[in-house]
Amino acid sequence: MATLKDFRNNVKPNWCPGCGDFSVQAAIQRAAANVGLEPEGLAIVSGIGCSGRISGYINAYGFHGIHGRSLPIAQGVKMANRDLTVIASGGDGDGFAIGMGHTVHAIRRNIDVTYIVMDNQIYGLTKGQASPRSAEGFKTKSTPLGTIESAISPLEVAMAAGATFVAQSFSSNLKQLTAVIEAGLNHKGFSLINVFSPCVTFNKVNTYDWFKENIVDLDEIPDYDYTNRVMAMTKIMETNSMLTGIIYQNKDKKSYENSIPSFAKEGLSKQDLQLSEADFNKMLTEFK
Repeated sequence: MATLKDFRNNVKPNWCPGCGDFSVQAAIQRAAANVGLEPEGLAIVSGIGCSGRISGYINAYGFHGIHGRSLPIAQGVKMANRDLTVIASGGDGDGFAIGMGHTVHAIRRNIDVTYIVMDNQIYGLTKGQASPRSAEGFKTKSTPLGTIESAISPLEVAMAAGATFVAQSFSSNLKQLTAVIEAGLNHKGFSLINVFSPCVTFNKVNTYDWFKENIVDLDEIPDYDYTNRVMAMTKIMETNSMLTGIIYQNKDKKSYENSIPSFAKEGLSKQDLQLSEADFNKMLTEFK
């Protein structure tokens, strides 16, 4: 059985010292070992941004995609080989700006992929511009007078899109973050995990101390029921999305790949997809 060390490689991350993404990487490695995965059974697909480098820092199958497109690739990987556990990853700009359309449709599709978003509420790789998660009035190089747009709420969007697993954590809380990722990996359907991952270089507002002062930890609310959709949405709005833990889970809805009759037994990589020349030519005539 694989251990934490088996998911480490010799590639040294080049994130800024103190970046929250270090903890996200560690939590993924710990969670993968805890749920009994082997490196060859895990695929990590990332997008562009500081967080996009994570697919190369973990000993598993890795694919560094293009901006906002980690989810289409990850879904293709899962459909082709359902034996793989697939993680898609990216930042808030990657997933909630150029990739937002993919995020919404992956959520409603409920394909069995775990999407981990490293949310630092700023564009870090391009040196500090406002992102869709930046609060109204947030001053950056691209918004010197403060952004006039409202910050998007990914938790509310996910719930409205019919998500079956929604969670949020804080990179400073490695124990909870690991547990949340474990739950996401074990969930049979699409899992959205948003992680507050502070950018220590360009975001001097949403700091570690700021998050610690504003976060509401659901693990400390004894009567919270994460299977209750109404309660989940109410708590999101009551806390202005500043809550951590498993927010909502629905285990009853079948995953996308298990809902397609032709894929009911096995993924594409296990199917006999040999096409005769006659069938190929017949298919071509249909497009003339």
